[in-house]
Amino acid sequence: MAEAERLICRRDALADGGLATRFHLEFDGRTLPAFVVAYDGEVFGYVNSCPHRGTELDWQAGEVFDDAGLYLVCATHGALFEPDSGRCVGGPCQGTVLTKVAIEVVEGDVFLRTGRLVHLPGQDSSTPA
Repeated sequence: MAEAERLICRRDALADGGLATRFHLEFDGRTLPAFVVAYDGEVFGYVNSCPHRGTELDWQAGEVFDDAGLYLVCATHGALFEPDSGRCVGGPCQGTVLTKVAIEVVEGDVFLRTGRLVHLPGQDSSTPA
């Protein structure tokens, strides 16, 4: 495994386009809500905060996908995000991205690379933090 990691869940607990597994991470002295989802056979992790208003995406715990299981959706105002990139493709925050969380799948377990964000809010998604 890479540097200090924390178990989030088993990979088989995540169905493509299904419920997210929620967790919290510590970053820069703050506790942030986050989640992992499965999409197209891969696992992706994000801070659970919409770039538009900062509200959590899920209207009920773990319900972040639209009915078709194709997009992540903000329950507050309906913004749509690509599950694999976090890029907003519809709604008031179009063109922004969710903050990615560094995760790793090892031997069927999903781990958080502790405290690691791939990029920070307001940063271009191609520039790692």
